[in-house]
Amino acid sequence: MIMKTLFLAPVLAASMFAASCGTTTGDRAASGGLIGAGAGAVIGSYTGSAVGGAVVGGLAGAAIGALTSPQDVNLGTPAWRSSHYCVRRYDNGRCAQTAAR
Repeated sequence: MIMKTLFLAPVLAASMFAASCGTTTGDRAASGGLIGAGAGAVIGSYTGSAVGGAVVGGLAGAAIGALTSPQDVNLGTPAWRSSHYCVRRYDNGRCAQTAAR
């Protein structure tokens, strides 16, 4: 039981923090819902129902994302709103060259 708690607490905290991607309410709700569903599925698989956890996590993440404002926490532009993508990377994984979509 202690190992589950030690594993699940950081997953839940990270998912709730990351639910704030985007500057519009819709972006924040979408990113929160997706991240919450993923975290909920992980937590649900430990407690017995990955699908139930994904549903609850998705709803909670979407609600938290929609109810927070960009002034509270702003993690930047979500991936689906980015106008550039990386075409060449350095050995350390950082982007060396970008191109327009």
